[in-house]
Amino acid sequence: AIPFASFLYGITIGKYNYKVIRQTLFFPDLPDAFDGTTITHISDVHSGSFDDAEKIQYAIDLINEQNSDMVLFTGDIVNTHATEMDPWIDTFKGIHNPKFGKFSVLGNHDYGDYGAWNSREEKAQNIPTLKNYQAEAGFKLLRNENIALEKYGEKIYLLGVENWGIKPFPQYGDLDKALKGVPEDAIKVLMSHDPTHFDEVVKKHKTNVHLTLSGHTHGMQFG
Repeated sequence: AIPFASFLYGITIGKYNYKVIRQTLFFPDLPDAFDGTTITHISDVHSGSFDDAEKIQYAIDLINEQNSDMVLFTGDIVNTHATEMDPWIDTFKGIHNPKFGKFSVLGNHDYGDYGAWNSREEKAQNIPTLKNYQAEAGFKLLRNENIALEKYGEKIYLLGVENWGIKPFPQYGDLDKALKGVPEDAIKVLMSHDPTHFDEVVKKHKTNVHLTLSGHTHGMQFG
């Protein structure tokens, strides 16, 4: 009875039980200009599961209350189809545009592998549509690429890779490609949806990545 009751709670009330978890990070080689920089990290929205606009707006308000210097979203904005996000574009556009911007990467669900499609062409259009929707909401999608964030002439680098997970999850992420043009000694913040990418690739890589942000392991609504 206890697991069954937990399941019912999770898929009804628990899925909207949003929390802000604060972490303070120290890096001895962080440029002075970036001391005190704040990041709001969100992940695994799965917008196709939304059924309460008021609760979603509460989540947006909670994000905005943090007033961070950047907002980073680490994938799974839909369950399968890009169209799931369509009704929520304006809602996510409501996330304030911070100093350094809003950035995102793809998660395993975003590739459309878990649903039925009428044709290969229709499935192939899913990610371009998703990219457009995210752009409308103010997010820049990073696909195995990086962007320099500059303040007072000093820089840190934000890296974003496609999904890389232990099979059967897709392994499209390419850290080497995302690092192209990034100075070896630069501070690097990596967005990678699946945390197994850190265990299997990132921490073994010759280049030091200072911070990796991931999602994925929420265990449906149980987590």
